[in-house]
Amino acid sequence: MESLPLVEKRQFSLKQFQTQGGAVLDVTVGWEAYGELNTDASNVILITHYFSGNSHAAGRYRTSDAEPGYWDAIIGPGKAIDTNRFYVVSVDSLANLQPLSPDVITTGPASINSATGHPYGLDFPVVAIRDFVNVQKALLESLGITALYAVVGPSMGSFQALDWAVAYPDWVPRMASVIGAGQLDAWTVLGLERWSDAVKSDPAWQGGDYYASGQPAKGINQALGYLFLDATAPASINSLYAPPIDELPRTDIRARHQCVTQHLAAMAAKAEFVDANSILYLVRASQNFIAGFSGNLKDNLERVQARCLFMPASHDRLLMPYLARHAHELLQSLGKDSHYQEIDGIWGHLDGIASITSQAETLRRFLEGGIMGK
Repeated sequence: MESLPLVEKRQFSLKQFQTQGGAVLDVTVGWEAYGELNTDASNVILITHYFSGNSHAAGRYRTSDAEPGYWDAIIGPGKAIDTNRFYVVSVDSLANLQPLSPDVITTGPASINSATGHPYGLDFPVVAIRDFVNVQKALLESLGITALYAVVGPSMGSFQALDWAVAYPDWVPRMASVIGAGQLDAWTVLGLERWSDAVKSDPAWQGGDYYASGQPAKGINQALGYLFLDATAPASINSLYAPPIDELPRTDIRARHQCVTQHLAAMAAKAEFVDANSILYLVRASQNFIAGFSGNLKDNLERVQARCLFMPASHDRLLMPYLARHAHELLQSLGKDSHYQEIDGIWGHLDGIASITSQAETLRRFLEGGIMGK
């Protein structure tokens, strides 16, 4: 298939943005787009990104880039999300996990607080999934866009996609939630808390005030280690790392199994652009998530006008399929047009990225209005 041209990262600034918690601050985020906006701005698909991701959903910024954006397999000319037909937009989240990356533009705890001249740290306000949605909406409105063709997102992006359908039903005729949920349960919230605790347990975190001394690398590595382990199915982990047959750990309590050493080394390689405090903020935004921001999920879903598609991963241990199925069944009980199709694969939660092509035709048919499964 034809490839996308090189992608341009753009910047959007919003003055006096009010968060759902009542804080007011100036925010700046990065965004990118693929395809062409048609004359009546009716062909816009918004892609909302996952926890450790950013706006780079497809294509390459530079010819030297080793990999394209995370959903390049389904976004592009002739692909499931066809850029010959659609104008596809994606936006960096507030408190993005990787604010130190030259390819990420975000306002978050690592940003400079104009009132103090220092990074916000934990003085940055708690942000919600709805705040991500509202920044996206402001960006779209600045482009003259008044409605979407569809919103599609994986994992934390699925939270945003469904919240869009609840918050702004007149904007959203189609919503696809990939490896997602309508609300997190206690089991999932407790699992995410381990990611935050890993950061806080590193003495170098210093209560979030570490910017002058450097990132708490150990805490970041451990948090990313939990994240990757939770998001990856056992079979895939076992294919990546050595089996635990080391002799030294049998006699030395200080020794680690080779698989543990390999795992921590792999996480260290992923941590270059990560900000530790941003982990806490994204964890909290995810833990607090309910489509509709507050109240009762079923009551909130009554507002949805969109045709909905839920695509959880069959072997997901992070956002288990029952979470997506619950939202889907609630919508059906309300007489809404909702469809459900699991993604099979070997990666678990990561099948929403790595195995998405197995359901590319499902997504294509959904966007074209075809009949889906149960």
